[in-house]
Amino acid sequence: MLFTDIVGSTERATQLGDATWAAALAAHDRVVERHITAARGVVLKSTGDGVLATFDGPARAVDCACAIRDAVDDLGLSIRAGLHTGEVEMADGDVHGIAVHIAARIMSLAGPREVLVSGVIPPLVLGSRLAFIDRGDHELRGVPGPWRVLAVSDS
Repeated sequence: MLFTDIVGSTERATQLGDATWAAALAAHDRVVERHITAARGVVLKSTGDGVLATFDGPARAVDCACAIRDAVDDLGLSIRAGLHTGEVEMADGDVHGIAVHIAARIMSLAGPREVLVSGVIPPLVLGSRLAFIDRGDHELRGVPGPWRVLAVSDS
């Protein structure tokens, strides 16, 4: 699953004003929806200034997160993204489970334009062209044990 978040959205909204911010957010949402759909993903919910989406494969999810990151630059926006894969429960078009919380916690560690993944992702995408930079082990609030976090390399 993928969580995205617009970096500095409150400050940006204050700077632009309500009407201009609403237009920027709508443009963001169109870009995000287009990229997620193209990557065979599903937007499960908007978080106001980001999304939660699921995919049928982790490499497509990572590629999609990077594509969204790059595409919203053209809108003058910056996102951060976090990805994790694991078991979830689907109910009424929504997703639940510890894997959702882990993905959200991974995203919260990301800086502007960063795409971070949990340590379970790299072994699942072996053979892809994806490369990662180890960011070490992190305690994720509310989740037991240390979790390996990696940044997606742009090279």
